Amino acid sequence: MARRTGLIDNAVDTLRERITAGAWPVGTRIPPEPALVDLLGVGRNTVREAVQSLVHAGLLARRQGSGTYVLSSPELAVTMGRQIADARQRDVVEVRRSLEVEAARLAARRRTAADIASLLRLRDERATAYAIGDIDLMVSTDLGLHLAIARASHNPVLVSLYESLVDAISENIRFNFERPIPDEVGARGHDELVAAISAGEEKLAMTEIETYLSHVIDRG
Repeated sequence: MARRTGLIDNAVDTLRERITAGAWPVGTRIPPEPALVDLLGVGRNTVREAVQSLVHAGLLARRQGSGTYVLSSPELAVTMGRQIADARQRDVVEVRRSLEVEAARLAARRRTAADIASLLRLRDERATAYAIGDIDLMVSTDLGLHLAIARASHNPVLVSLYESLVDAISENIRFNFERPIPDEVGARGHDELVAAISAGEEKLAMTEIETYLSHVIDRG
């Protein structure tokens, strides 16, 4: 068992190094499973578990029928992750709220046609994951949507800060999904958030994300 775990850890480290080095930039698709088997020199099961580990960490995201894509670079995320490893979930949500409310406002103001198309696609992927109840897919698609909103702000400092917290945010999203909230706050609230950003409604976009995250905080 120890040997098996060691193989997975080594595979995860190698994949992280590839992403950090820019071999697979953020937004690109990583090689398919057979190519990763050859690259890492391990079996398919080890590759799958290593990739799944990075999906859980928020660095990769699976897109049904398309492949696995790089969501963020781990370089700063690892450093920040060490600093907040023992943070309470409430603390993480409070920081999320401070960043995501402003991200939503700026995204509504600055979003491009490409941003809107990306948000609509990610909204639909999140809804599909939500409908089938696949917790891993729910986490990765929800994280992907929130990352896309941050990136649509076109504020590089905000984006860097958000991406540096991606591990903690991913864990927080999982924690929240494991404690269900009403659909009108969760699923439909995200639909309305994307609609507000797409329509350029800054105040409404801020209200939607603030309402959702405040509900999470108040729930304790």
